[in-house]
Amino acid sequence: MHIVSINLGKVVPLFIAGSGSTQSVVSGIRKNAVDSPVQIRRLGLEGDEQADLTVHGGIDKAVYLYPYEHYAFWEKTLVSLNKQTSQAIQLAPGAIGENLTTLGILESDLWVGDRLNVGDVFLEVTEPRAPCYKFAARMGYRHAVKHMLQSGFTGVYLKVLQQGSVQAGAIITLQPGVREVKISDINGRRLKGHQRELFP
Repeated sequence: MHIVSINLGKVVPLFIAGSGSTQSVVSGIRKNAVDSPVQIRRLGLEGDEQADLTVHGGIDKAVYLYPYEHYAFWEKTLVSLNKQTSQAIQLAPGAIGENLTTLGILESDLWVGDRLNVGDVFLEVTEPRAPCYKFAARMGYRHAVKHMLQSGFTGVYLKVLQQGSVQAGAIITLQPGVREVKISDINGRRLKGHQRELFP
C-alpha cells in the first residue's frame, strides 16, 4: 500500500449547468498533484482549501483518500457517455477531488477507527464520502453522484491523529481499530430501491 499522488486545490468557481442556465458556486474540488513533500495539519493538507466545511474539512474530514484502482471505472464510464469518441480517457490523480490517491487499499479493507500510518503521520478512518452535486459538476454528467454511491467507490475521510510530512510514493501501514463498523457496510446502507442498479 502506498501513496500514488498528493493533491491540493484552491477554492475557485465551479460552473453547474442545468435547466437551460448555468450557475456558479465556489469549490475546492479541483485538485492537482504536487511533487514536493506536503505537511498534514489537524485540519488538512497545507496549501489545500475547502469551500464548504460541512462536506469536506474540519477535524473528522480533514483528509480525503481515494483508491487509484477505481480510476478505470470512471474513465470507462466517461468514454461510454461521450458518444462522439471511442478514444480512451485518462484522468489525472486528484480528478475525484481527493487529497491522497492511493494504491493497495480499498473501502472494503477499511473500518471506522482503522489507522493509517504514513511515515510519522497517523490518520484515522472516519467515514466514506457522501458525494454532492459539485462532484457531478466536476465529472461533467448528472448521474455521477449516483454512480459513486451505487459502485461503492466513495473513498474515505480521515482524521489527523499525528501531524507531519508526506510525499508521493510513501508506504502506508494499516493498523486495525476496534472494527465494529465497516466502510463498505455504511455505503451499502445508503442505497435505496432502484439506486442499486447502475445507470447505463
